Parts: sequence; structure tokens; C-alpha cells
Amino acid sequence: MGQVYARTHLDWLESEAIYILREVAAECERPVLLFSGGKDSVVLLRLAEKAFRPAGFPFPLMHIDTGHNFDEVIEFRDRHVGKLGEKLIVRKVEDSIARGSVVLRRETDSRNAAQATTLLEAIEELGFDACIGGARRDEEKARAKERVFSFRNEFGQWDPKAQRPELWNLFNTKVHPGENMRVFPISNWTELDVWQYIAREKLDLPSIYYAHERQVLRRNGLLVPVTPITPPKGDESPETVTVRFRTVGDISCTCPVESLANSPEAIIAETSISTITERGATRMDDQTSEASMERRKKQGYF
Repeated sequence: MGQVYARTHLDWLESEAIYILREVAAECERPVLLFSGGKDSVVLLRLAEKAFRPAGFPFPLMHIDTGHNFDEVIEFRDRHVGKLGEKLIVRKVEDSIARGSVVLRRETDSRNAAQATTLLEAIEELGFDACIGGARRDEEKARAKERVFSFRNEFGQWDPKAQRPELWNLFNTKVHPGENMRVFPISNWTELDVWQYIAREKLDLPSIYYAHERQVLRRNGLLVPVTPITPPKGDESPETVTVRFRTVGDISCTCPVESLANSPEAIIAETSISTITERGATRMDDQTSEASMERRKKQGYF
């Protein structure tokens, strides 16, 4: 008899995600995969490779660029997409500001929530009926309410009480013109699963995910990176700390954590004993209200 290999939990999660990606390709007319350069979207691209290679992806990639991104992430985004040879569409919050559809009080205000408007404009402009993303249920309470295929109405809004049942992994993908789906192939993964998969697949990531020295400010229990967008206030004194980012987003709301972990294996060891979710530990905009994410999602946020 040939050797029998036991399937690990990562194999099962991978198979489920590949099945979901193929369902999107088979059932949706014009899907798009949202790629920011962050770790979860990097995992999605590897899963798409396994689902569709040696052919090209049956959908383009798209990034909603706030204009307040870390340079390391944007450089990685372009380099990684170039290596894959896939099409990347970039739509900018800056353009929504110029059109007047996004209005900020100050140039340095967080543009994280404003991404929703730019995303909805891109969906309407390009006619997408399904947007694939890397959100996971373990990240935050509102995201735990999501279906894998999360229905959005003609205004791009999410109603958690009006979602479709998904019994036995049967997905209802039917939408009317103007409606769309948000699809989350790694919804059932945890942060630990993601890092274990990154380690197993030897995936390249932006350097800021690993330990490095950075000037930060200690503010409201968080480490705020010192940048032109997030300068010191009042008598705050910057200090140089060895940190890494658990999640990457708009500079104005994304904070690192103190860490010496400089490899996936070291991060796995840290993550396995962490008692705080990655967003709870690192997102300033999630600190203001338990309902803030759910409110934003109802307005069209991914």
C-alpha cells in the first residue's frame, strides 16, 4: 500500500477556501478580489493560485487606496502583483475627495471609513457583482455576523438581519442589477491559522509585519507610529521601540505592538498565547465604540 497522509486543519481550511473561490468564479458574472498587500490578502492570492493556476485568475485585483498607506506595503503590493502577472485596479480615496463624495474635516483625518464610499463608487463604475476579501470572523464582533457570501443591497449596504442561510455550504449567489456580494473565503480562519499557513507556504509579506525599530507615541494604551499624519500632540515624547504590525491599514488608525518576533514561527508562538484580537490591540478607530465597525459595514464598508 502507498503511504497515507493525514490531512491537517490547514488542509481542510485551504480546501474550503478554494471551493469558495471556484464558486465565485462559476456563479458570479463580474467578481473582483480586493488586494491591499496585507497578510490576509496575500493568503487569498496564494489560494487563488491553487484554485486557478496554470490559468490566470478569472477576476482582476483591486485596491482601495486611502493615500495614507505605509510605503513598505504599497511597494510590496506592486512588486507582488507584478510577480504574479495579474491585473491590479487602484481606486483612490483622494479622487473621491476631489469629486466631493468624501468630505474630511482635516487632511490628517482617518480615511479608513472613507474607503467605503470609494469602494461603492468603484463597484458602480466597473459593474462588479462580487468583491472577494480577506475578512475573518475572529477579527471583530461585527465580522463574526457575516455570512461567507454576504449580501449587499442596491445601495451597497449590509443588513445583518437580512442575510441568506448557508446550510451545508450551499451558497445563494443570486443578485439583481445593482446588488452585490462580499465574499470571505477565509472567514473561518483565525489569526493563528493565517500565520501557520504563511509559514507553511513560505509567503512573502511586507517587512513591517516583522520586528523592527520605529518611533512611536504611547497614547490611550496604544503605540501610535510617528508620521506626518500622526505627529506628537502637546507634550508627547516619541520613543524608539522594537515593534511589529499585526494588521496593516490606514496610517491614521493602525498601530504596531511591541514585539521581537522576526519570523513567522516566532509570530506563531506569540499569537498562540495572545488574549487580544489583532484589531482590538492595534486599531484606533475600533477603540471608540463597540458598534463602530457594524455601523460602518451597514454604510458599505468592506
